[in-house]
Amino acid sequence: MSRPTDPARERYVSLATFRRDGREVRTPVWIAGEGRRYWIFSEARAGKVKRIRANGRARIAACDFRGRVSGEWLDARARILRDPGEIAGAYAALGRKYGWQMRVADLLAKLAGRYDRRALLEIELEH
Repeated sequence: MSRPTDPARERYVSLATFRRDGREVRTPVWIAGEGRRYWIFSEARAGKVKRIRANGRARIAACDFRGRVSGEWLDARARILRDPGEIAGAYAALGRKYGWQMRVADLLAKLAGRYDRRALLEIELEH
């Protein structure tokens, strides 16, 4: 039996995005935010970003770092952030939640030249 999912408290969530044919693809991600609005980051060319660009339908559920779902699914809409102020706010929220782990992830991404190839995604819960 799954438990309620509270994205603000979850270490990881499974982000489900949808292919054009309706099939679901799940990916474990870090998430930060509150209320109905949350943020995640990804490599801009990743499949989940492409699927969100084509269709903003999404779902999230609590999971472990391997993606094993342990919480109830929540329906959501997703979009790619473009506004620099929104992007900065999303990074700030992720930094507050993940602290040193986010700083290390950012540093490694910068050293590898991947930091500027990220996409920040907003996940808005539907209810």
